[in-house]
Amino acid sequence: MALHQDEIPVDEEIVRALLTAQRPEWAALPLTPAGAGTDNTMYRLGADLLVRLPRTAEKAGALRKEQQWLPRLAPLLPYRVPEPVYAGVPADAFPLPWSVQRWIPGDEVRSGTVADWAALGADLAVFVRRLHAADLLGATRAGPLSGYRGGSLHPCDTWISPALEDCRDRIGDETDVDTLVRLWRDALTLPEPAGPYVWLHSDLKPTNLLVRDGRLRAVIDFGGLTVGHPDAEHAPIWDLPPAARHAYREALGVDDVTWARARAWALGVAASGVSYYWDTFPAFVAECRNRLREILADADADADAD
Repeated sequence: MALHQDEIPVDEEIVRALLTAQRPEWAALPLTPAGAGTDNTMYRLGADLLVRLPRTAEKAGALRKEQQWLPRLAPLLPYRVPEPVYAGVPADAFPLPWSVQRWIPGDEVRSGTVADWAALGADLAVFVRRLHAADLLGATRAGPLSGYRGGSLHPCDTWISPALEDCRDRIGDETDVDTLVRLWRDALTLPEPAGPYVWLHSDLKPTNLLVRDGRLRAVIDFGGLTVGHPDAEHAPIWDLPPAARHAYREALGVDDVTWARARAWALGVAASGVSYYWDTFPAFVAECRNRLREILADADADADAD
């Protein structure tokens, strides 16, 4: 199902045509669907490769970032990350750039693959610390590396506040939207983030983390790679259980103000996901609703502590 109005359809026949024209040595390899996110459609190619095709022209730039920067960042990071092996070019069959990467084995993070959530939170903190400490390699917060999640909360109010109101209509019977709005509004009164810019993955949600024997082994999908302030990097930690969240925060030593801004990013992006994908991507909407529940549970715990 299309998720965006300007989405370009893709199927196995199109992928075969691209491979036949550009990498004929791979064209006869087995090809199987390997999932689809909000930005890309993916196919596993043979045993060792993954084809990624952007859903829209706007998303194509994300693949170029991965191709340019991941080979340089990979040696600086503690876990495996995608390895681009071919930069596909637009063709009649598919008019956008596309990419082939090495297949990374592993399990997605979920209740059946992780037993020790605190250990996973600590593992993720190790990755975040190393990524944020990595040399910028000449990169600046400009162009494709200037994603909104590396900046201020304030410009995002134009779409997050309407999304919260849409949530009131869609899930208000089960969700305390008033508290979400208050948390968002309170965060807008906080000091702006300061300090040097750092590398940001920008989307460390469970589906972008691969584990083996319950421990983090790889981080995938760097399409949101950005240079900026780190607040929003912490937002997906509300997709994980409290034990992971607490271990992650403790390991990184995140201060109260940064944590409050991170929580605002978490709820804002989740509310937007509920609003935008309500009719088209129910699995993603379920992820967003779960994140909002975790945020509200945290807010209740904080209120009880006070």
